[in-house]
Amino acid sequence: MKLEKYSFGTGDRFGQQGVAQLKAVRMAAERGVDIAIVWNKSHREHVIVGTSAADVRQEADAAVKGSRWEGGYHVDADHIGLDNVGQFVDHCDFFTIDVADYIGEKAADDDISAFVEANQQFTDSLKIEGLERAIRVSPDQLRSIAEKYLFAIKQAALIYDYIKAEKGIEPFITEVSLDETDAPQTPEELFFILSAVAAYRIPIQTIAPKFTGRFNKGVDFVGDVDRFNQEFNDDACVVNQAITSFGLPDNLKLSVHSGSDKFSIYPGIRSALERHGVGVHVKTAGTTWLEELIGLAEAGGDAFTLVKKIYRQAFGRYEELCGPYASVIDIDQAQLPSPDEVDLWGGIRFAKTLRHDQGCHDYDSNLRQLLHVAYKVAAEYGSVYLEAVNTNGEIIGKNVTTNLFDRHLKPLFI
Repeated sequence: MKLEKYSFGTGDRFGQQGVAQLKAVRMAAERGVDIAIVWNKSHREHVIVGTSAADVRQEADAAVKGSRWEGGYHVDADHIGLDNVGQFVDHCDFFTIDVADYIGEKAADDDISAFVEANQQFTDSLKIEGLERAIRVSPDQLRSIAEKYLFAIKQAALIYDYIKAEKGIEPFITEVSLDETDAPQTPEELFFILSAVAAYRIPIQTIAPKFTGRFNKGVDFVGDVDRFNQEFNDDACVVNQAITSFGLPDNLKLSVHSGSDKFSIYPGIRSALERHGVGVHVKTAGTTWLEELIGLAEAGGDAFTLVKKIYRQAFGRYEELCGPYASVIDIDQAQLPSPDEVDLWGGIRFAKTLRHDQGCHDYDSNLRQLLHVAYKVAAEYGSVYLEAVNTNGEIIGKNVTTNLFDRHLKPLFI
């Protein structure tokens, strides 16, 4: 199974917007850009919402069939490890193997020595086409990189081998994720990480390194845009070189996690794609759920009343909801509007406050980030929430499609 050059992970917390998401991808296809849609959902999301990988597969297949979509589509087991991969095997054809927790754990000395010996040819002078600077890696630096990353890649191999054994002849796509760590990988680190991936015979098609800056949930990139652009460009060159040097799949590409709404870095990504002829996988998560809230607010009446109830509970359960996402949100709690204040707003005002339109005076990134992680509250409403979403499906669907196409696919690919 070969992942398409451009792919976009849409996520869908409650599994109701597959058709609306697919419509945005179709709009891109009508403009000459083929993008594979990937429905991704993590173990944590399933636990909170009360769903399973089977539900995501059912949503994806139904949306594709109902829309008569003939392009690429996949279902991603997002950020899995050995402790939870089993529940995804039967229903997914894309596996994001997360080994960030193992970075820094040292492999056996014999494994490290063998890796250093196998890569000795790349020390001193490492030529990577397209890189503006020369890379020199001493044997000691190579050993240090192996000590930091080799064990993590060995864990990825264990997970990959498990998936392969369970799925048998059924094909699937593999990604290795290193992004949930503190510091970005340097180009030389990424090069030797990919060497280890090849040595352990993991046929990855996407790699998710850690980039500079903050990739907070549902809001724009925070950090040095120029530095990110340089990192992405350099990493794209490294990926191309690794394909040649290590025999990795020829469609190997970078994956950008929490890529939703990172508007300020989209031009740099697009420039690198055009410059190097490479692909990219961009992964999002909860923005679709926020578009549901926006649609419910615009609908007014009981639908907006439900939204205000959700916000009131989210405000009161701040620590509980934000704690698990502390590393990927930056909320100034003192600047959050009080529930009593929000109760006085109309639905249009609320929608403007939540919608990610940085040119709008009412837009509030604090409120947006809080509600991004507050889907647990909506899940607790169960059928009440789902019935409200289905009743107001037309206005919600319009918001979902517009957000995905106009704010994401269009600036990235069109």
